[in-house]
Amino acid sequence: MKTLESIGLAVIGCGTMGRIRANLARQYPGVDWIGLCDRKREVGQPLADELRADFFTTDARELIARPEVNAVMVLTDENQHTEPALLAIEAGHKLFIEKPLATEARESAQILREITAAGVDACVGYTQRFRRRFLTVKERLSNGQIGDVHTVMTRAMMNRMVPIATIQKTTQRHNLTPMVVSGTHSLDMSMWLMEGKTPVSVYARSTDKVLGELGTKDSTFGIFTMDDGTIFSMNISWALPTVWPGSVYGLEIGIVGTKGVIDIEDTHRDLVLATEEKLPAGYTTEGYAPPMERHVDFLTSYPPGDVWRKQLWGPMRDETLSWFARIMLGVETPHASAADGHRNLLMTMAMDRSAALGREIELPIEPEAFYLD
Repeated sequence: MKTLESIGLAVIGCGTMGRIRANLARQYPGVDWIGLCDRKREVGQPLADELRADFFTTDARELIARPEVNAVMVLTDENQHTEPALLAIEAGHKLFIEKPLATEARESAQILREITAAGVDACVGYTQRFRRRFLTVKERLSNGQIGDVHTVMTRAMMNRMVPIATIQKTTQRHNLTPMVVSGTHSLDMSMWLMEGKTPVSVYARSTDKVLGELGTKDSTFGIFTMDDGTIFSMNISWALPTVWPGSVYGLEIGIVGTKGVIDIEDTHRDLVLATEEKLPAGYTTEGYAPPMERHVDFLTSYPPGDVWRKQLWGPMRDETLSWFARIMLGVETPHASAADGHRNLLMTMAMDRSAALGREIELPIEPEAFYLD
């Protein structure tokens, strides 16, 4: 992989993720030039001023075409990744795309196809791969310490602040489901830990009693069968009330092998804050405030990490800085590839399709299958 002597970085999207990653970029010695882009000047310009960015624009094409740019981070809302990603690929830049790769199967396939044809090094933002607990589990599985894995059980529980805040920002909501937007994290983790196994079918069900009025589902449960007979259950609910103490994610994974088991409890209930003071929303984004006061939190349950003296520490910091090391030094990293991102999208959409049709879906599934009815 060809590396860079210095980084000229284009950050596309200056919302929550853009702000975090742009701040980390400004601290990294190898980033010699940084330009920011956001469609909303009132969102992007203050961040550009704060970071003393070298350039700001509301036009992604203008930024990516700058001669200083050789690396691009696409950090826009979930359903706005395609255009800037394709522009970056056309320019031959190193590329980092926040998950999911896209929210349309055709667009995801197009992005992967163009990345492959251009030979661009591209990573997708699955931040939980950079948690120490998951890295050590990956190592133990790779070493064969529990034998051949035959059963995986995954359960994710989420505060409904995430879907409400996400869906309110757009009218293009048909693929903004619990699996496509958020369950993709736990699905990616499970597939990464089961590396080498290929899904051949999925059966799923969903319910929408709370969030149906916003055009999404509350919960989706599914069972995948893998090519070697391994079974994998993937369940998520992102409809927990806003007073639920988990700021965002609570995850449990059980991995059973022929010689042992690994049981992962990542619900963050081991560190609890209770106070008479009103707590800030666990999930913050433009234009969203929780409808009621919160007074209890599971600390460390915000996936990007935790703040100390206005600095973010945790997996998103490690993920971002590791990407810079990857593109400058050629360091091997646990980042998800574009192929991983595309696979994850099709698997999550296949779950949604199975739930909608009420029947098992054979895998792999072609992107065009999602446009048949």
